[in-house]
Amino acid sequence: MIRSISRAQLIVDVVVASVLLLLVIWSATIQSPIAGPVVVLLLCGALAVRRLSPALALIGAWAGALLQIAVLVAVTPADAAVLGVAYASASYGTRTIRLIGLASSITGGAIAAVYLTLSSRDDYINPVGSPTHTVVTLIALGIGMITLFVLSWTLGLLARTVRQSREAKVQAAVAAQRAAYESAIEQERTRIARDMHDVVAHSLAVVIAQADGARYAGATSPEVQSDALGTISATARSALTEVRLLLTQLRREVPDGPQPSLDDLPALIAGMRGAGLRIAETTSGTPVPLLQGTGLAAYRILQEALTNALRHGDPARSVTVELLWEPEALHLRVRNAVVAVAPGTEPADAVRSAGHGLPGMRERAALAGGTLTAGPAADTAGAYEVFAVLPTTVAPREEAGQ
Repeated sequence: MIRSISRAQLIVDVVVASVLLLLVIWSATIQSPIAGPVVVLLLCGALAVRRLSPALALIGAWAGALLQIAVLVAVTPADAAVLGVAYASASYGTRTIRLIGLASSITGGAIAAVYLTLSSRDDYINPVGSPTHTVVTLIALGIGMITLFVLSWTLGLLARTVRQSREAKVQAAVAAQRAAYESAIEQERTRIARDMHDVVAHSLAVVIAQADGARYAGATSPEVQSDALGTISATARSALTEVRLLLTQLRREVPDGPQPSLDDLPALIAGMRGAGLRIAETTSGTPVPLLQGTGLAAYRILQEALTNALRHGDPARSVTVELLWEPEALHLRVRNAVVAVAPGTEPADAVRSAGHGLPGMRERAALAGGTLTAGPAADTAGAYEVFAVLPTTVAPREEAGQ
């Protein structure tokens, strides 16, 4: 029965109703000191709550109108509130309230025509008191009042239709954006599965080769067997981690060919510099071995971040690439200046709307067991930053389960 409306809408409704009340209350008090103000209060109250509760507004409007007829209070500007109530019943009410509002508009228009005709009879009939003129007046007023009330109701229904159409368009746009985002995630997962295929295949090939060698050398060369078993253990642990990542993917096509890693970062940076991107690279800490899948994720994240910087960054300023090695994690940071955009548009919006690179980077980081954030740099105005943290070792809970 009570709708949820904004505070601004409620304030506007109350203010409009209060202004109308102040303008009319004095004349109503003069006409009828007791019933007049009550009628005006009921009508203005109905106008104030028309959007908050169309049902209460209809009840208040009918109560005020019937009291006005019962005590013969003259028509005042406050009676215009019933038009607003009719509009609100169609625009904001439920299906039942809309039907009641339509019936009220027709019935109320007819009652108003009768009341106006009878209350001003001396002004409308001819001097000899012929009832013909009264009937004609009643019919004309009835058609006019019903048309006015129903027109207000129709305008409310039209406003409702327009509003629902706009909401449907917004919802469709949101659904389309969500579908595009999910499609980007699915495409990126497929590409990740393709990238990781060679990693897992290589690991399993090493295990098989080492196992065969250890089986044949076991009798004559125990030390060779021990080294082979150590290699099998290390390779199997790494492969198991990669398989767990791979199981989260939907693999489709898996072309042959080696996959890049952080060892290929110099070639990537050289290629970006050749394309015109100014890059300032810094590396700190002691590099530690990465799982092949993690190295691939780091390379792809840096590749996508530098590509976005090339497309959307300020070509006159340098892009900083920072690699911080820690015992447990590798910190990657790519920061670039963003070209000026239209007023009212955040610099990050220009990058975020460029395509599906950001969802892909986040997916890669998550599948490698890390995290990734992207957005305006907190300490530098007009800069965009991609920051990823990737683990350099297998998590203890993974080791325990092997």
